[in-house]
Amino acid sequence: MIAGILIVSSFSYFYLFNLARTSDIFSGTTTRLYPTFAYSENGKPFQHVDTQHGQMGGDAVSIQLKQILITDSQNNILEQKTLDSILRFEDVIERTTLDEIVGQFDYNSLCYQQDDECVFTQSLANVVKDDELLQHKALFGDLKIEESTTAAASIVLSYAFNASTAYRQQLTSLWEQKVSTLNSDDLVSLTHSGSQEDVITWLFIITRNIVLRIKELIEMADNIDIIVILAGYVMMLTAFLSLYMNMRSMGSRYTLATCVVTNGFFAFMFALLTVHALGVDVYPVVLAEAIPFLVVTIGFERHIKLTKRVFEYSKETPLTRQEIKKTVLRAVDSVALPIARDCIMEITVLALGAKSGVSGLREFCLLSAILLAYDFIIMFTWYTAVLALKLELLRIREINGSAKVPKKTTGYIRRTVVKAFSDNVNSDSNLKTDEPMIGRVKLLLIVGFVAMHLFKVCTAFQGSAGPQVSITETGVASVLEKLLEHHRASKLAHLPLLVEVFPPLPFHHVHSSLNQAILPQSIIKPLEYLFDTYAVYIQHPVISKWITLALFVSLFLNTYLFKVAKAPTKTTTTTTTTTSVTPEPVIKPVITKQVVPHTEKKRHIAAAAGLTHGVVRTLEECAELIQSPEALSNEEIVLLVQGGKISPYALEKVVGDLERAVYIRRALISRASMTKTLETSLVPVANYHYEKVMGACCENVIGYMPIPLGVAGPMLIDNESIHIPMATTEGCLVASAARGCKAINAGGGATTIVTADGMTRGPCVEFPSIVDAGKCKAFIEGEGAQIITEAFNSTSRFARLRKLKVALAGKLVFIRFSTTTGDAMGMNMISKGCEKAMSVLSEYFPEMQVISLSGNYCTDKKPAAINWIEGRGKSVVAEAVIPGPVVEKVLKTTVAALVELNISKNLVGSAMAGSVGGFNAHAANILTAVYLATGQDPAQNVESSNCITLMKAINNGKDLHISCSMPSIEVGTIGGGTILPPQQAMLDMLGVRGPHPTEPGTNAQRLARIICASVMAGELSLMAALAAGHLVRAHMAHNRNTANAAPVPGTCIKS
Repeated sequence: MIAGILIVSSFSYFYLFNLARTSDIFSGTTTRLYPTFAYSENGKPFQHVDTQHGQMGGDAVSIQLKQILITDSQNNILEQKTLDSILRFEDVIERTTLDEIVGQFDYNSLCYQQDDECVFTQSLANVVKDDELLQHKALFGDLKIEESTTAAASIVLSYAFNASTAYRQQLTSLWEQKVSTLNSDDLVSLTHSGSQEDVITWLFIITRNIVLRIKELIEMADNIDIIVILAGYVMMLTAFLSLYMNMRSMGSRYTLATCVVTNGFFAFMFALLTVHALGVDVYPVVLAEAIPFLVVTIGFERHIKLTKRVFEYSKETPLTRQEIKKTVLRAVDSVALPIARDCIMEITVLALGAKSGVSGLREFCLLSAILLAYDFIIMFTWYTAVLALKLELLRIREINGSAKVPKKTTGYIRRTVVKAFSDNVNSDSNLKTDEPMIGRVKLLLIVGFVAMHLFKVCTAFQGSAGPQVSITETGVASVLEKLLEHHRASKLAHLPLLVEVFPPLPFHHVHSSLNQAILPQSIIKPLEYLFDTYAVYIQHPVISKWITLALFVSLFLNTYLFKVAKAPTKTTTTTTTTTSVTPEPVIKPVITKQVVPHTEKKRHIAAAAGLTHGVVRTLEECAELIQSPEALSNEEIVLLVQGGKISPYALEKVVGDLERAVYIRRALISRASMTKTLETSLVPVANYHYEKVMGACCENVIGYMPIPLGVAGPMLIDNESIHIPMATTEGCLVASAARGCKAINAGGGATTIVTADGMTRGPCVEFPSIVDAGKCKAFIEGEGAQIITEAFNSTSRFARLRKLKVALAGKLVFIRFSTTTGDAMGMNMISKGCEKAMSVLSEYFPEMQVISLSGNYCTDKKPAAINWIEGRGKSVVAEAVIPGPVVEKVLKTTVAALVELNISKNLVGSAMAGSVGGFNAHAANILTAVYLATGQDPAQNVESSNCITLMKAINNGKDLHISCSMPSIEVGTIGGGTILPPQQAMLDMLGVRGPHPTEPGTNAQRLARIICASVMAGELSLMAALAAGHLVRAHMAHNRNTANAAPVPGTCIKS
């Protein structure tokens, strides 16, 4: 992308440069003459008119008068050799044809004709035919005729062209450009003489012409115009300064800011080409006045915003662990829509300005709108590629451990300047509120600017095009007089005559003594063509330097990247000595294998680059670098935390690298603990998605706890074969559940139903008296139910209030909200709805006081009969029929033994214990294992494990019917621990991950069905083991590791 944009921009530059070569800024002249119009009606003498459409009708005969001025280095154009050269040059001019693409047009096909003949040509050939030189005095400049000598300093050749149509005018212009590039043996075009000058002379000519032109414009302009243009240039310089300050504050000293300027320059060239292709002329004066306002109008806010977002995303995790392409795409996705919206609004306003009839403003608005569109396109193509390359270089630098240590804090004046021109000194929240304001102010500025010119408050962009050709000059007047005579004698004499007089093309005659060619013309001509092409595209005084610089940069970049790709990764085996921060001794690691991953060591070695022999800097030195944590070592950050400069809970935010923050927190806690073992412990840290955990699942993270994950089944549940994931450390649990699944499958599988779905929350409110409390209860159970329901439902798309249960305890009122919550477990959702409902209820009972949003009438994570009776979450019932032979063969027992055991143990035994919801063997075992595997809240196993297991002999006592009723399974498939990738993988395996696309709540209900069926499989297997007396033997065989009497401490993660 970068190479493509550069190639297209190079061709654009060549084309624009060729268009601008005739400008007085690039030529050696100090004053540029502009074309003028001469108008004659009814045969009257010519009069000067300001514009082509000012005073004449559309039926006038249009002629363009082109002139060629030839001067002589010895001020004598009438020497025989000079005249011979001019005659040959005239012949070349008249035979010159345009390019083959345009067509084979020469002067005879383009000239102004009458009766198929060119009407008028004032050339040296006419003088040669006429012996009377004085008759052609107007042809020569400074003509001197004496007895001894006859001399003239210059000669003017004039050619009349037919300009009746726009197409012929374009062909005439192409003919003029073609002639301006001609060079004969002794005649040299001065139009392109700048290309033969050296760089110093060429720049001097441009500087001189610009200064003189500015002086001329200042003398011609009004005071308010000067103030407006000066203010525009001041704002342009401020915009450039702000750009470099912002990019510098983001970590790029000059590179990215220069790339942004280059981006704008490319867009400017493409816009000029487009405007030129549309046939709109942009005069140099208008362009010089418009450039500062173009810079201010287009601005650099979009590039700064995109760059800022890319660097923000690149700092979320270490670059060595990022995919640069995805990081850049994330940034582009986040800013593309608002940037596109702002650009469309600005282009719309500018398009309205382009539709106005105000001269100068029309061209400026059109150029600005096209420039803004190109700038938007190039920013999201070329500039994004530059940002990706920048991140790749930073990534390579980080891999090689070449992180730079920032310089010390600058002085007050520099900080003040940075705050004035940079947008990055505020916090992120401030930035979010400022960015829309910047866009609105800019849009208002553009609207006000267009309105100012529409109401003609000032005349900027409407200045004169410069001095014009004078039609009263002797040479021009004589030519116009001859043209008028021809017109009077023509058949079109009744029509007005309009002549556009162009300034002469300058040529110079050079006397040279080297007239004899050494090589034949057949060899010289191709070489001249080759060298001319080389001179235009390669030997340009500016282009050649840029091409050379680009080649060197490309060579350096490719060499650097090749060396980096070829070089092996640097490793280190030496340990650094750290300075003790507290009097407590640092516990040295035991002689075990280092658990810090290789990539982690490499990144922290890079972070500590610049430290001499691992010496920790002082607290004051580290405090100065607190905004650049990558320049601090882990020990220095520990020092800052212990010194009170950084809060321990804010390590992730300050450090930026989440995994590194966990390592640092482990060191802090270990050194402050009694045993000081955590820092070198076997708790794993590396390769975990901490960005998913922070702010959602855990705080003060010091690692993660791996739990073995097994799978039972598959089991046929509602005619679907499902593998059941179980995370547990209890041996035999998964194997037992698997046996139960096998037995249930043999009987045709499990069938489940959901009898109720409603998460609950029970606020507690208090009234001054029991009378008021009774009125509130009556209101809620009566006409107030609809009011509270509407208030509750307004807080969420998914939460829908299904039931209200009210209970009184003295002056206290407990209100149990039961609501569906979609596929979420729903505690946060229902709490938000209850808060809204309580607010509405207080409007009807102002004396009511809310004691607690949760009054334990829910009830959450505590044993409670109300959950067992009323239900909470998903109420599910599962059943299965186990054939008698399967009971005997797979479960190793009998139907009668299982039925008797279930009554004695699960029913009578639990009743004797006063159990509430505990009429089961081990429902909590299976449920908690599935909870841990699927990201549920394991603390909710208290009420979720409420279960009654029933067994009955059917079919004349031959087969076994088993059922499990669980009234309060609290699960969800979105939110909480379900956002972690491993847990999401298990939900994917079950086919219930995330919200259901068409029926909210279906996925969560399906998960509850699977859990209930799994509990039934565990119940069946454990009860069979108890009935057969196999429980103890199974645990002794499968839940005891007898190989090692004294197990050696170790880790379950292989490094």
